[in-house]
Formats: sequence, structure tokens, C-alpha cells
Amino acid sequence: MRKGNMELETNKVYDYEDARGNDAEVPDTAHQISTGLRSPPRDYEIPGEGVSKIFTIIGASANLVFAFNTGMLPEIQATIKQPVVKNMMKALYFQFTVGVLPLYLVAFTGYWAYGSSTEVYLLNSVNGAVWVKALANITAFLQSVIALHIFASPMYEFLDTKYGIKGSAMNVKNMSFRMVVRGGYLAFNTFVAAFLPFLGDFMSLTGAISTFPLTFILANHMYLKAKKDKLNSSQKLWHWLNIGFFSIMSLAATISAIRLIAIDSKTFHVFADL
Repeated sequence: MRKGNMELETNKVYDYEDARGNDAEVPDTAHQISTGLRSPPRDYEIPGEGVSKIFTIIGASANLVFAFNTGMLPEIQATIKQPVVKNMMKALYFQFTVGVLPLYLVAFTGYWAYGSSTEVYLLNSVNGAVWVKALANITAFLQSVIALHIFASPMYEFLDTKYGIKGSAMNVKNMSFRMVVRGGYLAFNTFVAAFLPFLGDFMSLTGAISTFPLTFILANHMYLKAKKDKLNSSQKLWHWLNIGFFSIMSLAATISAIRLIAIDSKTFHVFADL
């Protein structure tokens, strides 16, 4: 992202969560607290005016729900051992209680330490010991690799099925295919991410058109269908209110994300973050 892009500044308190993995948060948080204690007064105002500010905050909410998709990792891991449903629920409860603490720790300490004038990627703004920044960047990179593999898993499965890749993962043919095809897929995604300097806008769009509907709308609707004869009127009303509210949020976030993409496209130049 480029400095001075005021439309996206509001996303920063949320983007800290998306840009950092849990592994990066110990060195990152410690450095932020140290910096915040020594820093002069910061500006915490949300940039923008009126409607612009509202749309930017709504777009940030889509980034937020997209960031929380990392909950899929413990959920998927929990399905390996029986009983699957019970273990999955334990993993989800852990992720959204203990698991969110380091996410919020980075988000709020980062915003407290640097205010609203920092870069979207927090580590571009920090000063201090080189080894601390290096450690935080390395752990963030490793977390990004893990997250990318999780989100790419459906594509991996599709490619393996399409090209008949079966049997042992250590088979020379299977290993060669996966190294070339999966490596090429990851390299392409990395290239696109570096090519677009406002990829965060597209993350907002992804959160608006996929994460909001799949997480909040579809889940409530499926629950209503599955439990329709066992729910009382107040329970049904609650789920329908969720469906209605998050449908509106999904639509508003989609409009907001498209608006941000259109605004940033006016000053677009490739590889601006490198």
C-alpha cells in the first residue's frame, strides 16, 4: 500500500490481524509496546469524511471476517481424530476464545503504538532492533505460507483428481507433479499479490462476497432447515435476524470494496509495495 491513501487508513486496526499470524505476534507485540511507551502523541482519528468514513469501516469489517478464516486450520486438524464433530467444536471454541487473544493483542497494541498514520503492513513502520523486525517478518512469512496452503487445498484436490494423482505422496511421479503444479500455483498467487498494490481491497471484496454469506448467512439458513421442527419462535426469529443483518452487511461491504478498488485504481501502478 502507498502512504497517504486515506481511504484505507481505517482498515489498519483490522489489517493488523490479517497481516500477522499467531506465530509472529510475540515479537511483534513486545516491540509495539516498547515503541508505544517511547513515542510522542499519536493521531487516532479515523480518516475520511461522512459517507467515505462509513464505507471504509464497512470494508474493514469484510477484511476482519476474512482474517478470522484462519479458524479453519484447527477445525481441519480436529477432523483427523474421532469423534470428529466433538473435536471440531472444541477446536472452534478454542480458536474463537484463546485463539483470538493474540490477534487482538497485535491489533490494539499496534494501533495504540503507531496511530492511524502507519503503513497497512505494520512492520514497514516500525523501528528498533533489526533482529526483532527480522524475526517478526520471518514468522509472518511462515504463517502466510501455512494460510495459503489451507486456502489452496481445494485447488490441490481438484488438480490431483483431474490428473489422476493417487497413491503415496513419496512416489516420484506424484512428488514431481505436486512440486511443479502446486509450486507454480503458489508462485502465480504470490506474483498477483505483489503485482496489485491494493490487494487489501480485493480481500475486502472476497470477505464480502464469500466469507459473510458462507459463515453467517448459509450457516444460519442450514441450521433453520435442519432444526425447523425443534426450534421455537424466538429461536427462529434470531436466526432470521442474523440472515437479514449479514445479508445487508454483505451487500454493503461488496459496494464498499468495489468503491475502494475504483478509488485506488486511479493511482494504480504495478508492484508499488516492493
